[in-house]
Formats: sequence, structure tokens, C-alpha cells
Amino acid sequence: MRFSMRSLMARFAIAVALPLAAISFAATSAPVHAQQMPPGAKQPSEFPRVKLTAGMFVIDAAVAANDADREQGLMYRTNLAPNEGMLFVFNENAGHCFWMKNTLIPLSIAFMRADGTITDIDEMQAETTNNHCPTHNGVFALEMSKGWFTSKGIKPGMQIQGLPPVPGMTQ
Repeated sequence: MRFSMRSLMARFAIAVALPLAAISFAATSAPVHAQQMPPGAKQPSEFPRVKLTAGMFVIDAAVAANDADREQGLMYRTNLAPNEGMLFVFNENAGHCFWMKNTLIPLSIAFMRADGTITDIDEMQAETTNNHCPTHNGVFALEMSKGWFTSKGIKPGMQIQGLPPVPGMTQ
């Protein structure tokens, strides 16, 4: 086969341009999950931790007991260990609502009274601003990987043990 110099140059340009275009496309279409923790955000290891039990299951829970920690919650995390979650502790018995803005993994949430009785369980999709509110007042919420409560047979009416005391509340 015979090629002209112009034809060879055009083929060379295409051969170089296509891989570069693919690299450029891959770099610009990086998944949202590559998001980094913003400055000032707590690293997962910096939250206090507590061991909880739900029936025969032991839960390793990070504790969010102040406004800043509750606001951050599990935002920016890309994974949870199999029995890892986050316990939210509130200083008032009320209907505390949650959303999933900047939360990169889908979660299940259990809302609880001061004595650890689960009142509601809800499933939450990642990166949404839908409100997830309990139907009953409570002082605790426990977030776990999506489907965790269902897969373990944990239902409303059951109790979570090992919860920390809530200032000003009797359990």
C-alpha cells in the first residue's frame, strides 16, 4: 500500500489524539466519590467511639454529640466497615430529621428513644436532600450501611444497648 506524506501525518495525528482524548475524558468524568474531606472536617478516626449491641450484633459506632459533629455526620465517607455506624446524640427529646447532602454512601437510620427503643427505621439514598424524619420523638439516631437493620432482623420496638447517657435525661 502506498501512502502520501499528508495521509501519514493525518493517521499519526489521529493515533496521538484519540488516546489523549480518552485520558482527558476520564479525568473530567471522575466519580463524585473521589470527593475529599473539606478543610476543618473531622477525620473518621477523630470521633469518639462506643460499642453498642442490637440483639446479638455488636456495633462500632462513632459518636456525634455536638452540633458540629452532628452536622458533619458521615459526610464525605466512601465506606463503612460491616458493623460500623454513627450514633447521633441529641440533648432534647424531639423529632430530629436527617438528609444525605454530601453523604456518598447509602445508609439506613434507626431513630430511638432515650431508653434505646427503636421507633422508626428508614432507608436513605446517597447525595440527596430528602428529609428523613421519625414519626416519634427521640434523642438518638443510628446510621448504618443501607439495609443493615433489615439484614439483621432489627425492627422498631427492639432496643439498642450500650447507649451513652444524655445530659438532663433519665433513661
